[in-house]
Amino acid sequence: MLTNPMFYSGLLVVFYVFVGTLAISLPLGLILALARMSRFAPLRLMTQIYVTVMRGTPLLLQLIFIYYGLPNIGIVLDRLPSALIAFILNYAAYFVEIYRGGLESIPKGQFEAARTLGFDTRTTYKRVILPQVVKRILPPISNEVITLVKDTALVYAIGVVDMLRVSQIEMNRTASLTPLLYSAAAYLIIVIGLTYLLQRLEKRLAYYK
Repeated sequence: MLTNPMFYSGLLVVFYVFVGTLAISLPLGLILALARMSRFAPLRLMTQIYVTVMRGTPLLLQLIFIYYGLPNIGIVLDRLPSALIAFILNYAAYFVEIYRGGLESIPKGQFEAARTLGFDTRTTYKRVILPQVVKRILPPISNEVITLVKDTALVYAIGVVDMLRVSQIEMNRTASLTPLLYSAAAYLIIVIGLTYLLQRLEKRLAYYK
């Protein structure tokens, strides 16, 4: 199995979906969180509806809808882009609520104190608010990151040839469970590595009170 180049191609698909999802959904979640907290009611309502729909329906359903459903209205996407879009939209919705919880946990007095010191809104968020928010939201963000690694296996449902798909093909060919064990080991190694890095990051940010 380890000599099969398709296994490593499938592993690259896992990394592609994982990195692509985080790279876009993390900043998108922050933008939508600010919209969710906006004083402009229609914007706030639209964001709330988006979050409710994406969090209230299964990611697998969203994958199937984007790849198999959108062609019915003339929108045709390849398998991998469909998977990436579904993951980004789904995870951004979860990050919205994590960001919102972090922002709302900051006492209002800190905003007022920053204005008193002459900080504009951008400087206030950059130097006062966001460092505290990052420290507070890192544990739930870490949980979502770990979940994302395992959720990448769902791309299998729309025919993306990921690591799990390759393992199943190899299992059927050899009539052995060994290929699945290799996939399980690969996911486990990734999760352990990410857990270690995220714990180190939490310790580095621990000086914020």
